[in-house]
Amino acid sequence: MKFSENWLRSLVDIPAGRAELMRRLTMSGLEVAGAEIMGGALEGVIVARILACEAHPDADKLHVCRVDTGEHEMQIVCGAPNARAGLVAPLATIGAKLPNGVTIKAAKLRGVESSGMLCSAKELGVDADASGLMELPHDAPVGKPLAEYLGLPDASIEVELTPNRGDCLGMIGLADEVAAEFGSHARIAAVVPVAAAIAAPRAIRLEAGADCPRYLGRAVRGIDMTAPAPAWMVQRLRAAGVKPINAVVDVTNYVMLETGQPMHAFDEATLSGDILVRRAADGETLKLLDGSDAKLDPGFLLIADGKRTLAVAGVMGGFDSRVTGGARDVFLEAAHFAPPAIMGRARKLGLATDAAHRFERGVDPELPRMAMERATALLLEIAGGKPGEVIEAVSARHLPQRVTVLLRRARITRLLGITVEDTEVERILSALGMMVEKCAEGWRVTPPSRRFDIEREEDLIEEVARIHGYDGIPSRLPAGEPPVPHDDETLLPASVLSASLAARDYHEAICYAFVDARLLQTWQLDAGTVALVNPLSAEMAVMRTSLLPGLAETLKRNRNRQQARVRLFESGVVFSRRPVTGLEQENDAAPVETTMLAAVACGNARAEQWGEAKRALDFFDIKGDLETLLALSGTSGAWSFDARELPAWLHPGRGARVLRDGAVVGAVGALHPSLQASLDLPETFVFEVAQSVLQRRTIPAAQPLPRFPSVRRDIAVEVDERVEWSSIAAAVRSSLRTIVNDLVLFDCFHGPGLSKGRKSLAMGLILQDGSRTLTDQEADHCVADVVALLEREFGAKLRK
Repeated sequence: MKFSENWLRSLVDIPAGRAELMRRLTMSGLEVAGAEIMGGALEGVIVARILACEAHPDADKLHVCRVDTGEHEMQIVCGAPNARAGLVAPLATIGAKLPNGVTIKAAKLRGVESSGMLCSAKELGVDADASGLMELPHDAPVGKPLAEYLGLPDASIEVELTPNRGDCLGMIGLADEVAAEFGSHARIAAVVPVAAAIAAPRAIRLEAGADCPRYLGRAVRGIDMTAPAPAWMVQRLRAAGVKPINAVVDVTNYVMLETGQPMHAFDEATLSGDILVRRAADGETLKLLDGSDAKLDPGFLLIADGKRTLAVAGVMGGFDSRVTGGARDVFLEAAHFAPPAIMGRARKLGLATDAAHRFERGVDPELPRMAMERATALLLEIAGGKPGEVIEAVSARHLPQRVTVLLRRARITRLLGITVEDTEVERILSALGMMVEKCAEGWRVTPPSRRFDIEREEDLIEEVARIHGYDGIPSRLPAGEPPVPHDDETLLPASVLSASLAARDYHEAICYAFVDARLLQTWQLDAGTVALVNPLSAEMAVMRTSLLPGLAETLKRNRNRQQARVRLFESGVVFSRRPVTGLEQENDAAPVETTMLAAVACGNARAEQWGEAKRALDFFDIKGDLETLLALSGTSGAWSFDARELPAWLHPGRGARVLRDGAVVGAVGALHPSLQASLDLPETFVFEVAQSVLQRRTIPAAQPLPRFPSVRRDIAVEVDERVEWSSIAAAVRSSLRTIVNDLVLFDCFHGPGLSKGRKSLAMGLILQDGSRTLTDQEADHCVADVVALLEREFGAKLRK
């Protein structure tokens, strides 16, 4: 939320400068995101009126203006498209220095003298609008310093409110908060009811009373839509980031900013019959103010009349009932909508509106009448007209009820660790608008209707702590002995896995757990997805079923920023309504959450260097990185790779499933070429494995050093290309378990001298017996047994 600092100071005395105000707001829980200075002192900038505006004799886009400064007339050359006779606009006189650093000097433009500069709002630092001259009200006092007229300098301060502090989304609530913080009192003017001048009855029916327990309406007829909003209102709207539009819209926006109560105005001429608050029918549509067509379902709350739908309640009005420049009669709306009825509806339509932002967090149910009277008074003052009676429909049993909460002295001391004096507790709670009644244990506190977040004793203690000041609560170490941490040595810490990947040039990434459903469909990972009920946007509508789509998008962003070699990994949770790795039992009642470890890599295998030639990353590089992690488990024999039944996103010839003890726990390989093309990725290699399985390890056991030397024998065999080395290694190890100490593959050859469809594997057999030194005959016998095994099991042929 953005607000004008000057506006806030007009509502409450603040005995502190801007920096201290911002610090205190942040320390009280209303985090200040930043402040933007508006206008500065603007010395030498005055209000001026253009008396005459003629075309420049030597430039098509320039005008020669005769300008009244209040004391005399001067000639100004101006290129703004909205320059015209009668316009009141800011004039920077000679010598004036603008916020953008420009100093105004006398100049000659295309041969015509110019004695100053007529300014846009952007040039003055008041607004971002640079489309033309800043237009001031026709009755603005000519010759008056602009800063004095607009109440400058000012600052637009932005606070980032937590969802429970919807009461501070209006200046009145914010002023109460600041008053409590600084020990002063807010100056909130009483709203005087505006008497009806005409009869304009209209029935209101609440068909969804639980969703809209209060709805007020009022007709105002005979208004002048051309009447401009006063300068003070326009300045406050601009400081809040709201663009002035017309009298009706400006008034409803201003009242929303002032009170926190969103309002809407309909062109009364477009209404027919009663006002109806109801749920949408399935498939119903409505053209909204922004021109988009909203497709609705029964989850949406609507405002309708006897013939058609008028608005999506709490979100946006309809296009056909909007107030246009030719409107003369309007129907003002102020209502209380229950937060659950509005939550997520704007995002479902791809919208983000100020009204929905407030109603989702909760708006004071007592505000609609106050806002209606305030808006009526302002509209009559600015645009004239005659008001009708205020029409109200209420479902009292559905209105939020204020609950009294017991606050105990002992509990304050127990939670905060300090004693807060009774008078200070009472001052803080009273300043925050709460009704405080003293009792034996402490106080019985009734929060104001705007404080939806006060439900229990701890909420009140938080309020005391905030206003008393977190700085006033000393830091103390907790009493007692801390528990001794118990590390399970059978589990490898996740930090060890991360450190191992970092040592191999991988950078850790953290991606959103929310992804676009279309992205998962592209990866063919959309089975069993968990959709969000209240998504932040359409691009974050479902929970991820894999870490790889997010990592691949991050790799792509890095590639687009001139990073040719990218290596990323992430450890995170994936969500699915089906088992992810085959290790969990399927649970239809709740999503399965599985922690996975994934990595993506592209580019060269090694960083650029002089020691070796460049080589593109390949399958064996990414597999080697994964095998480094597998080795940490201390059970290398439990792991295996299988190239059958690969996921659809893996390359069919350069991928494998990862298995532990025969169970599938992940996958490794190159992305499928068609997937790479659709994602606009270079050749990319990935792996993803269940982290819990990677963390299971065997506790190392000490072994005595061998007393007898080992013997090495190298052999080369010719086998079918489809035979996997892992199968050969497992067979050799199992058949000669006590003799074969290690087995090394040091060459794999395809080419001349071999039959078609055959390959040559050269391996080293490391033979060792713990009880004696093996003789050459025993070693040769072991080799013969291995060759016989390979011939029998794999159709191998010994190469000589």
